[in-house]
Amino acid sequence: MAWMQLTVSAPEQHAPLVGDMLQGNGALAVTYRDAQDNPIFEPPLGEVLYWQETLVTGLFPAETDLAPILHNLKQSRYFDDDLKFKTDQLEDKDWEREWMDNFHPIQFGQRLWVCPTWRDIPDPAAVNIMLDPGMAFGTGTHPTTAQCLAWLDGQDLQGKTIVDFGCGSGILAIAALLLGAERAIGIDIDQQALIASRENAERNGVADKLEVYLPSNQPSLAADIVLANVLAGPLQELADVIQAYVGENGHLVMSGILPRQIEQVQAAYTPTFEFSEPQQQDDWVMLHALRKH
Repeated sequence: MAWMQLTVSAPEQHAPLVGDMLQGNGALAVTYRDAQDNPIFEPPLGEVLYWQETLVTGLFPAETDLAPILHNLKQSRYFDDDLKFKTDQLEDKDWEREWMDNFHPIQFGQRLWVCPTWRDIPDPAAVNIMLDPGMAFGTGTHPTTAQCLAWLDGQDLQGKTIVDFGCGSGILAIAALLLGAERAIGIDIDQQALIASRENAERNGVADKLEVYLPSNQPSLAADIVLANVLAGPLQELADVIQAYVGENGHLVMSGILPRQIEQVQAAYTPTFEFSEPQQQDDWVMLHALRKH
């Protein structure tokens, strides 16, 4: 089946309403992106932010008559001047195959690979995590996850207990278990993340060593390593909760931090932890600290 895209340039305050209009006029999907390529790294908790000039794109069947839709948009109060729009024809493709072709095995450190299940394993002798992109965050492609995986690859994890705070797909907990950890605890506010973590642990043969919890049910423990791959805001707000998991002489690894946020995050943990030099990949920083005696 062929498709037609209608992309409309909308002011920030009206972008979601324009998206609603496109859906109300038959769009099968609506996406938003920035007209000027200015990223929003960390919106306030519970808020969805749009860009000053937002491109709102609706996907329609190719035979759709766009004239009535454009008329409705022009008659709306959402545009200060002339309606700016463009249309694009999309060729009929096997979109699932196209999506799958974008994912390849990725190596982290010396021993660790993350491999989609439909790809051949590059190195059968390596530590291979079989993980497919899904509904939960964490496939290793993002720098925040990649930094944590590379750090884990360089550690002696034999017999260690790991906490994966904000576990998402469970990738960090599973990597730690495959690298020798004895026990891993995944914690996340999203029930779907816990389901994904369990399924991925089963796929990788470590389900018997992984426990998953919502924050309301999280256990008390003293872990050897706590990994928190979230964002700077939650890292500061939940500092008391996160650091309580770290046992004596334990490691704390935090990712999802921008360079300008380093000092604020460190300040929330400095009385208890001694930090190493920050590690940066692209626009993201990973912090490692040891709990003081």
